[in-house]
Amino acid sequence: MRPLRLWGVFSECTRLMDFLPIFMNLRGQECLLVGGGEVAARKAALLQQAGARVRVVSPELSGTLKEQAADGAIAYRQGSFEPSDLDGVTLAIAATDDTAVNRQVSELARARRLPVNVVDNPELCSFIVPSIIDRSPVQIAVSTGGTSPVLARLLRARLEAAIPSAYGRLATLVEGFRDKVKARFTNVNARRNFWEAVLQGKIAELVFAGKDEEARDALDKAVAEGIETDVGEVYLIGGGPGDPDLLTFRALRLMQQADVIVHDRLISKEVLDLSRRDAERIYVGKERDNHSVPQDQINQLLVDLAKQGKRVCRLKGGDPFVFGRGGEEIETLTANGVNFQVVPGITAALGTSAYAGIPLTHRDYSQSVVFVTGHLKDGSMNLNWKGLAQPNQTIVFYMGLKGLPVICQKLMEHGLPADLPIALVQQATTPRQRVFTGTLGTMPALIANEEIKPPTLIIVGNVVKLHDKLSWFRSEAMIAKGEH
Repeated sequence: MRPLRLWGVFSECTRLMDFLPIFMNLRGQECLLVGGGEVAARKAALLQQAGARVRVVSPELSGTLKEQAADGAIAYRQGSFEPSDLDGVTLAIAATDDTAVNRQVSELARARRLPVNVVDNPELCSFIVPSIIDRSPVQIAVSTGGTSPVLARLLRARLEAAIPSAYGRLATLVEGFRDKVKARFTNVNARRNFWEAVLQGKIAELVFAGKDEEARDALDKAVAEGIETDVGEVYLIGGGPGDPDLLTFRALRLMQQADVIVHDRLISKEVLDLSRRDAERIYVGKERDNHSVPQDQINQLLVDLAKQGKRVCRLKGGDPFVFGRGGEEIETLTANGVNFQVVPGITAALGTSAYAGIPLTHRDYSQSVVFVTGHLKDGSMNLNWKGLAQPNQTIVFYMGLKGLPVICQKLMEHGLPADLPIALVQQATTPRQRVFTGTLGTMPALIANEEIKPPTLIIVGNVVKLHDKLSWFRSEAMIAKGEH
């Protein structure tokens, strides 16, 4: 039998790496930076973040580096690069706009077997600086081997969204328990299973929620007694105004790990599609005159699902604490001892105003803004009309479509002029967004024959005058209607 040539097999099947990824400890080490511009300043900041002592050589310095030299944060020698500048350094970076100088730095550093990087020139590099996701002590480097720094940056951005900043705190917590766990579990497989349960379960979620002390206590208990399993939890998540790009990192992560998605009618299809695909979905949408599931039953549903050991995502449009009944739901969860997290979302007023080009405040038009619901719990519109009808104030009505004629009438009865601008925005931030503008006196008639699809938001005030000038978002619905 002929021996298998492993290297031959490897080289035929796999492209060789251009660079070996290595994490280098530079704390307290002298590092040479040749160049004094803004690119050099960015490299200096990166080296300083790694704890290096930075030595800069350049005929002159940019503003940032000049300030650091004056403060003693970097060592600076004014002048051109000389071979002696490489004496006593751990690595060198060339960041000048002079190709000959950069090449000289590279060749002399390589001759001394010093790691060298030449910015934007991989051929002259013995190492490259990747895009970094820093969750110290957790660090992730993304590189394209110098072929496309922009692609590396875009990949890093995707990973940033999937890796919470709290992973660094989680790693620090785990580090302090390694010896205890090794003593408790002598079997390697048992230790691995234990850590997988910790890093994917309740203890990790406590850290992500900012409850570090509770996480430490829970990990202490887990080491002594074992991991508690099948503990349900509810994630009260604000799904934002509709555009999935406006979700927070935490919202997306929890949506992806939930076993059940309990959602209302204000959640856009695009946002709902980002939830875990194999999760059970339960629709509990409510309209003004048609509550498919009463609120008290929704509250109890969340309790029941969590007590079955399920991770429940309660997905709400906008923000759960702005006319989202989130407070009522967590009151029930608290009363029943159910663990929960609340994830804020961009509330409809902020998302709608931004995408409609209507700032809610503006020093020339409005010095205050008030959010109000278009109908109360009992279905009435018994609002503080006198308090709402104030000059130089923006009023934002949630859920006010059916009550629009009453809103306009009452505001005029309490002193606001009939020519005060008003905007009605349907399905803001989505491809179906449309903006209707008019005045308190004309708006009811303007939309009487329009087929308006909820969710909608109403903005009243002189800031609406800015819509034509500041509108930047053109949805598919607007393009189809020939609107600007």
